[in-house]
Amino acid sequence: MEQIKFGLIVPQGWRLDLPEDLPPEDQFKSIVRAARDAEHLRYDSIWLYDHFHTIPKIENRSVFECWTTLTALAAETDNAKLGQIVTCNSYRNPSLLAKQASVLDVISGGRLIFGIGAGWYEHEYLGYGYDFPRAAKRIGMLDEAVEIIKRMWTEPVVDFEGKYYKLHGAINYPKPVQKPRPPILIGGGGEKLTLRVVAKHADIYNLGGGTPEDFERKVRILREHCASVKRDPNEIELSFHTEVIISETEAEVRQLVQELIEEGFNKSYRGKGIWEPISKEQFLRGSIVGTPEQCAEQLKKFVELGATYFILYFDKTIERETHKLFAKEVIPLIKV
Repeated sequence: MEQIKFGLIVPQGWRLDLPEDLPPEDQFKSIVRAARDAEHLRYDSIWLYDHFHTIPKIENRSVFECWTTLTALAAETDNAKLGQIVTCNSYRNPSLLAKQASVLDVISGGRLIFGIGAGWYEHEYLGYGYDFPRAAKRIGMLDEAVEIIKRMWTEPVVDFEGKYYKLHGAINYPKPVQKPRPPILIGGGGEKLTLRVVAKHADIYNLGGGTPEDFERKVRILREHCASVKRDPNEIELSFHTEVIISETEAEVRQLVQELIEEGFNKSYRGKGIWEPISKEQFLRGSIVGTPEQCAEQLKKFVELGATYFILYFDKTIERETHKLFAKEVIPLIKV
């Protein structure tokens, strides 16, 4: 079996997880400390979300931009991989994104994991002046974009004539340090279109949230798409992105869950900035919740289904430091 790996999503403000009373320069210092902490705790990778407007409440608070911040973290860390969970393709022209990714890979000494998806947060699209086409078009754009990015990482000059993008003599130097190119992680759960793009292009597939049954279904459908595009499914590593709610006792876990609900995180996005309440059961359905032993047992179910990479978010990482408890008591139970 491939070695099990764990990545930590560090606070950046998107989920209202930076101390509001700190000035931005000190908020950034807290991000750096969290990243260094992750590396010290032997997390395999450090991740940021690619978003601009906060959730689940849209507030005028700091959200540190993904690619800028990761580039800064590359200079502040030494060994951990650096990834995006995930880059919204629509927010940057793919040729520019290929350039940004190449430079980050060079600056970090070959530590980039390139995460990308079709995008979904309509309120950001509208706020920042991006078109928000229907899902099929966004996924079609993702398909072309990944093809462009791969070629710009590996070819001297790129010409591309697609339905959505056109390049004429695009040159991208320096090339990435990693050869033949950095690994590509594609996130999403759309069974007809997104998983076909994963089958064509991804080195790593990522499902965000859900039950083991959800994960098993997505993997089965991904394998069907791999067969249709003549791709060996074993070439694609399986990863799972989830929130972890963990504490030493069940009573403390219940208190953490209640705090999250009171803060409004038991909501589902409907569109254009509207978040609607969901039940406590629905809220917890896609998370890992419990004591260290309970969390380990839940994660092992995904390992049995082929998952080898877990990308984890802990609410209020800076204040609660529950990621330390996880690293100390859960990871050893999985990496046996």
